[in-house]
Amino acid sequence: MDLKGLIKAARGLERADLVIKNARIVNVFSGEIIESSVAVYGGSIACLEDSPARRTMDIGGMYLAPGLIDGHIHIESTMLTPPEFARAVLPRGTTTVVSDPHEIANVMGRRGIRYMLDSTEKIPFDVFIMLPSCVPSTGLETGGARLGVRELKPFLKSQRVVGLAEVMDYLGVIEGRRGLPGKIRSLGHRLVDGHAPGLSGKELDAYISAGIYSDHECTDVEEAKEKLRKGMYVMIREGTTEKNLEELVPLVRKENARRFIFVSDDIHPMDLERGHMDRILRKAVSSGLDAVTALRLVTLNPAEYFGLKGFGAVAPGYLADLVVFEDLKRFDVRMTIKRGRVVARNGRTLPRAVTAGRPVNADSVNIGWKRMKDIKVRARGAVIKVIEVV
Repeated sequence: MDLKGLIKAARGLERADLVIKNARIVNVFSGEIIESSVAVYGGSIACLEDSPARRTMDIGGMYLAPGLIDGHIHIESTMLTPPEFARAVLPRGTTTVVSDPHEIANVMGRRGIRYMLDSTEKIPFDVFIMLPSCVPSTGLETGGARLGVRELKPFLKSQRVVGLAEVMDYLGVIEGRRGLPGKIRSLGHRLVDGHAPGLSGKELDAYISAGIYSDHECTDVEEAKEKLRKGMYVMIREGTTEKNLEELVPLVRKENARRFIFVSDDIHPMDLERGHMDRILRKAVSSGLDAVTALRLVTLNPAEYFGLKGFGAVAPGYLADLVVFEDLKRFDVRMTIKRGRVVARNGRTLPRAVTAGRPVNADSVNIGWKRMKDIKVRARGAVIKVIEVV
């Protein structure tokens, strides 16, 4: 970063690269809508004033908000390579995600995590990684990979690795099994995300005391309320299979709103066609949540929780990751700006904004064609054992 140039541009002594005029700026700090201009220099915001600039852009009174952040997602669940995922969500206003690659790691181990880091290195889209905590998820799985402290530790050298992902084996934490206390200790100051559906009372206290300060598995208000009271960030999940927003949004109020984060967790391609974090914003506002508060849950709140300095707000010194909305009800995205550069407009990623990614491990699933006679169950008595899917 050219810090001297940014300071000069903020003072009007150096021309900004871009000035966005006639903007209604959504201020997630104060809760206000401020009519002003935004000057961008070197990919960061220099000031919220009109300034001399090499280029200007008039957005005609539309709303200018921080780029949207998904605080918990498994990119593999979208069935897209990371660059193709970026192409899908940049037009929706998403500029940053925090991804847990535990699904690809279950199959490919360390190579899967390395692929997720390498394939997102040179695209105009930030992907931060939470290292998978439970590979395999249980002792019964046969995905092929096993990741302990020794396998995960080299990844801590990357600045884009921000912590340990959802610790789903909460019994392992409470009872000190499967090396989980050692994994948590190995992270030092980094974050640890939780995954503890239905856990309460002293067991929840024990789980949190291990240094786990978030949970995305709450399905009812009482569960979320207890975790909120005990200091956890509550990630309200609204994806393809799990939809908890309508149940949990009534718990979000002015005095506690800074402790909630909207996330998608698992989202499939057909749902991405209808939207990503913008779709969550629409649903939150239609469920009665104030629009600026809803925007905090996908901007400033995840940025501060994950320690993403310079992300999540339209303010001097913050990254020029911006989204232009026509209104704050439908949240129709008209433009997405990443580091001061327009990367998507009117529902489409701009040509050459994102380089296509190469798929990896494409031969990991091998199955022969089956005929009906191959899957018939022969009756050998009065009772057949079946597995029920809940």
